[in-house]
Amino acid sequence: MNLYVTGLLLAVASAAWPVGPPRPAVLRGWEPPPGPYAAGHRGLDLAAPPGTPVRAPAAATVTFAGPVGGHGVVTLTLTGTGLPPLRTTYGPVEPVARAGTVVRAGDVVARVAPDGDHCPVSCLHWGLLRGETYLNPLGLLGAGPSRLLPVWGRAPE
Repeated sequence: MNLYVTGLLLAVASAAWPVGPPRPAVLRGWEPPPGPYAAGHRGLDLAAPPGTPVRAPAAATVTFAGPVGGHGVVTLTLTGTGLPPLRTTYGPVEPVARAGTVVRAGDVVARVAPDGDHCPVSCLHWGLLRGETYLNPLGLLGAGPSRLLPVWGRAPE
């Protein structure tokens, strides 16, 4: 991830988890694919029972709310995140907000739908994109990539 993308992710660092509190367990983490059509996991699976409210993590506009492949999906375009703007996706859900609705951080946009296909237990899949590029949703929470830094004045082991 380059500094430009990191900086824009930090611009919405006041974002919150889409389900909870308490902070949800991450059932499956971010596993970026090596190529656009390769296997991987393009988001996070968060433990959440059916009916759990799904909240906007930041100010946004609902740009899609409806079925995709037989499952409910909601997409939010986040306000003030550059061009192309960041978009978050949620599924499987039962949409509460309609496309075109402007939401604030914390507004309920959907409810977790019962679905046995995506996770072994009920969960919410949370994705993040810029254009067609998938990113790790934890970046919205200020939890960007880890970096090992040198310890100055100490010889390498």
